[in-house]
Amino acid sequence: MSGGDAGMSRFTVLLTLLNLCWAEIPRPNIVLIIADDLGWNDVGFHGSNQIPTPNIDALACSGLVLQNYYVTPICTPSRSALMTGKYPIHTGMQHSVIYGNEPRGLPLSEKLLPEYLRELGYRTHLVGKWHLGSYKRDYLPLNRGFDTHLGFWTGKIDLYDHTSVEFGSWGFDFRRGFQVAHDLFGVYATDIYTNEAVKLIRDHDRTSPMFLVVAHSAVHSGNPYEFLRAPDALVANFSHIPHPQRQKFAAMVTKLDESVGKVVEALKQSSMLENSIVLFTTDNGGAAAGFNNNAASNYPLKGVKNTLWEGGVRGAALLWSPLFTNKPRVATQRLHISDWLPTLIAAAGGNVRELGDIDGVNQWTALSEDLVSERKSIVHNIDDIYGSASITVDQWKLHMGTNYNGAWDNWYGPSGREGSYNVDLVYTSDAGRAIDKLGLMPTREKTLTLREEATVKCNASIVAIPCQPLLAPCLFNIEEDPCEMRNLADLEPVTLALLVEELQRANRTAVPPKNRPGDPFGDPKELGPRLHQLRRLRSDAEQRELPLVLLLANCHVGNPTTLCTFAVLEVFAIPLSSKISLYGKGCFEKLYRLWSTNVVAQRSVFRMTGNYPARHGESRKGMGKYETKSSIHKR
Repeated sequence: MSGGDAGMSRFTVLLTLLNLCWAEIPRPNIVLIIADDLGWNDVGFHGSNQIPTPNIDALACSGLVLQNYYVTPICTPSRSALMTGKYPIHTGMQHSVIYGNEPRGLPLSEKLLPEYLRELGYRTHLVGKWHLGSYKRDYLPLNRGFDTHLGFWTGKIDLYDHTSVEFGSWGFDFRRGFQVAHDLFGVYATDIYTNEAVKLIRDHDRTSPMFLVVAHSAVHSGNPYEFLRAPDALVANFSHIPHPQRQKFAAMVTKLDESVGKVVEALKQSSMLENSIVLFTTDNGGAAAGFNNNAASNYPLKGVKNTLWEGGVRGAALLWSPLFTNKPRVATQRLHISDWLPTLIAAAGGNVRELGDIDGVNQWTALSEDLVSERKSIVHNIDDIYGSASITVDQWKLHMGTNYNGAWDNWYGPSGREGSYNVDLVYTSDAGRAIDKLGLMPTREKTLTLREEATVKCNASIVAIPCQPLLAPCLFNIEEDPCEMRNLADLEPVTLALLVEELQRANRTAVPPKNRPGDPFGDPKELGPRLHQLRRLRSDAEQRELPLVLLLANCHVGNPTTLCTFAVLEVFAIPLSSKISLYGKGCFEKLYRLWSTNVVAQRSVFRMTGNYPARHGESRKGMGKYETKSSIHKR
């Protein structure tokens, strides 16, 4: 054998051994817990004493506190960035949120995080909120990479009755897969999410890794009849808090924290915690001081949810895993919510070079080994409808314009610094005990040191310079001035010009917002009468042993209403698991094919019209090309 052949043979053997070793390394379980509208100052590990969060704090003090972590200012844009690895300006999700009757969703051209992970062998589950489009089945979680979903599709619900009030409409929104989960009515939503997450963990086949997203309703406000809701006994525990809404908010946070503890405990009991990554994050800044009828706190940061100030985009978050090389610590790497897609795929052993043109940065090695982040800038958002934009480059942050005409450009409490911090609760919490069984809980002294390090304080030594972003751009040194008090635009004109140019460069890559007017047929009140009428027609036809002539309204291009799918499928018992889309062009033919293979609907005749559902026996003219096809089924 020649020397070259021998060398090649040794290389082949080595490569084979490496592949065998790699194959034996199990992919980590990934658990992503998303809080809704949680403020920077609503967790204990950022310095607040007002609302104990011992389970969340246990993860923080034994993992990584993400001190320079940024989200987008509001829900749908943040969730789109999380799922795609792209800034919302690159998916058309940059303006506001998707409303329940709005016919749009996160573009189907985007491949989402659960789809990537499923290709790596993961079982994927979503528990709780979706909010990335629901007007067509193609946009729903089970068609975007998740194996299971229990929760709701729109932006908010009442935590007990699971209904949502939007722009005068009111409807029930709680789902198990594609089906409505009426059986869960009246059960506190946080408890539903907790129980489902724990069940999924306990039932999980550990021969495959798990990707579990627990997207909480808490602490988003609900419906006008009672915006914030929590068990009365828990609310009573916070009677020392002066503001009644803040008392309820505190009880909601308590239930959220308890949920985190139960999930971590379930992972330990199922012997999964040892090989898990747990990410806890808010979706945006807190809705403080009555914004959205809520009572969060971003103290001492400026602004609220849906503003581009630090209080709107700097997110409370932590990352925990036994796989980290360097922990625990306050991680100062600059992070953006779009980074999670490449970071988690890298942690799962995927090839991030195959992700294409994304904005997210793979931060796994930087976080694990405490190396310098490759991210130098963050486009916080560019919203031409609101007329606001913001970008951070290195230590500099630029504001151009603002939302709500500046009405929420202020600093809001409460500070929560009164009283004391009971560090013992961290160690006796469900999460603390579970982590301690792995030998990963730090000393109490270390926990208190990390907490002090993670507490943001405004720089008392600086002289404030006002910012009026509606009149002129504002510039801040965010490292020296995290509270955005000293506007340096006039003192740093060269830096200001460079950031304006960088923001304009990003804006040239933006796609237009995909917002659309609400579809009136998406209002639940439009669906109810039609369902009642369809059920009556079916019952009448069955009793008389006659075929049912059903004229389908609004089942045509340009009006993608959910009526065509959900009303017809429910009445005729066509399985909702069907992959056939019933929207737009070809709607009749698709329904006809379903009819021809469906026993329940065998005696039915489907016709289509552009008008409205007719009463049984009522004739309609203008049936078009479908008249002859449907007439072959005579009475």
